[in-house]
Amino acid sequence: MKKKVVVGMSGGVDSSVAAYLLKEQGYDVIGVTMQIWQDEEESAKEENGGCCGLSAVDDARRVAQALDIPYYVMNFKKEFKCRVIDYFVEEYLKGRTPNPCIACNRYVKWESLLKRSMEIGADYIATGHYARIDRLPNGRFAIRNSVTAAKDQTYALYNLTQFQLSHTLMPVGDYTKEEIRQIAMEQRLPVAHKPDSQEICFVPDQDYASFIDREVPGKVPGPGNFVTLDGKVLGQHKGITHYTVGQRRGLEIAAGHRIFVTQIRPETNEVVLGENEDTYTDTVICDKVNFMSVDDIAEPVRVLAKIRYNHKGEYCMLKKQADGKIICSFERPVRAATPGQAVVFYDGEHVLGGGTIL
Repeated sequence: MKKKVVVGMSGGVDSSVAAYLLKEQGYDVIGVTMQIWQDEEESAKEENGGCCGLSAVDDARRVAQALDIPYYVMNFKKEFKCRVIDYFVEEYLKGRTPNPCIACNRYVKWESLLKRSMEIGADYIATGHYARIDRLPNGRFAIRNSVTAAKDQTYALYNLTQFQLSHTLMPVGDYTKEEIRQIAMEQRLPVAHKPDSQEICFVPDQDYASFIDREVPGKVPGPGNFVTLDGKVLGQHKGITHYTVGQRRGLEIAAGHRIFVTQIRPETNEVVLGENEDTYTDTVICDKVNFMSVDDIAEPVRVLAKIRYNHKGEYCMLKKQADGKIICSFERPVRAATPGQAVVFYDGEHVLGGGTIL
């Protein structure tokens, strides 16, 4: 009997080819688009399509027809609002810079979609992520780097659980982007030339501060002081939701030289500015740790760690504290380790785990 797999179809080329590859491998494939963001304007649809917007439904349905697989739209708007949008807003109000894609992956694309897929008899869910899943000799499942470093998406998947990984297929991780597009063209899939979606899908204009203001009107802190580390006032900022650690552009401060955001203090509504060297640190502490290739760490361990999606990574020693937090001591200082972002640990090609930067 064929194994049944629900493919999360975003309307893009990657998830479309994932559905094709799994059908070719003999799976009973069902296409599903997760309806999470329903208020998309026409201009936004035309501009970037989003990864899960209304425009995605049209393209995904056409691909499903071309592949001759059943196709459904599942409404996850409630889960997305609670787990992703509310989290995004709350983090910015705390002076942190969240990664909503990581939260969406763990709690919506996996937790909610997997639960509903298994309720309809599916054995697996699948996505178009550029990553692979291995079962290691220790019996644990772990995300492994894709064959193409240029598109590798393992960073955003570090938070998946063992149960989720054991019921997940990622066929695209064995291919380069060029090979995926070539397969789409050969199979005459209608999205073969569709551009990749960029940035955060629910803020199409990328104006995060205005989005947050609309979500929680009256709750966003107003203007406050730009200060130096020793407390000297340099001028006024527009509100802490406009800034992130390491930022240089858009500060509108005439300092006579380049200055950078080094810290955000929501408790005093201050944004600390300093020199470029002030944005570097050799120590990062993280909490909310999810271990993947190992169950836990008892002794210090040396890993390659990435502090943001496009970071090439630096080596560090991990040491677990009594309170469960992890101290990452880097061999070379890293720039703009931003509270709220993820630090992800790699043991060779596999994700050892990761956590949220404090």
